[in-house]
Amino acid sequence: MLLSLCNEVLRERTFAEQCRMAAALGYGGLEIAPFTLCDDPSTLREEQAHEWRHVAADHGLAVTGLHWLLIAPEGLSITTDDAHVRRRTVDLLLRLVDVCAAMGGTVLVHGSPRQRLLAQATSPEAARANARECLRHAAERAAAAGLTYCLEPLSDDQTDYVNTIAEAVAEIETVGSQGLATMIDTSSASLAEKEDIADLVRRWWPGGHMAHVQVNDRNRRAPGQGDDRFAAFFAALREVDYQGPVAVEPFVYEPDGPTTAAFAAGYLRGLLETAS
Repeated sequence: MLLSLCNEVLRERTFAEQCRMAAALGYGGLEIAPFTLCDDPSTLREEQAHEWRHVAADHGLAVTGLHWLLIAPEGLSITTDDAHVRRRTVDLLLRLVDVCAAMGGTVLVHGSPRQRLLAQATSPEAARANARECLRHAAERAAAAGLTYCLEPLSDDQTDYVNTIAEAVAEIETVGSQGLATMIDTSSASLAEKEDIADLVRRWWPGGHMAHVQVNDRNRRAPGQGDDRFAAFFAALREVDYQGPVAVEPFVYEPDGPTTAAFAAGYLRGLLETAS
């Protein structure tokens, strides 16, 4: 498993400095939030993506994927009844799939909770149908590029569309696109699921719908900065032979971003080395 840092933790620094710091802390990759690259990610181009890929590689890092896809620009939604807004949203998602491929990433994580609320349509049924249409377009583009597009279950304090892995799997099966999968965000899973996160891995991974992992404590800080314990979770990932990146995604940076990234790297590398 490759330890990857969600780059918004270091977003006050240049991309080259993010790479230098992440590599120095022992990360093997970066998972990129597009809003950290420019104010309007719809303007990103493959040429720029290739440059960032080379900068990361020069520091010994891989770009493992993209996340926080719809934070910017404002006004996007996959659930809205407004066809124009959905078109803008899908256009951005397709652009980000191309950018992710050019950066050498393998996965796109669709979280963006405020851009997928059921109340953005006339009914929950309409909202779900709208979301499936958008997800189908993005997943088909991802599959054509050899990438995986992950619908991320998020706790119900963030969104009311897809809170559990079971709900995500139901949506995936309804959409029916080869490029669409789901994942585990350990903070949301700890809050939204009845099962322990290690048991969730054992239950759902063999079904073929799981493709990615993000780790954070249920208190939204880095792993090791709360009461959650992760040794059993990593043991379960080994049991199902997960070979992909493990993305560190804290939302609370205390005392600051670099210290949070350093703490998480030390804690998780210790777990990985102990279990190896």
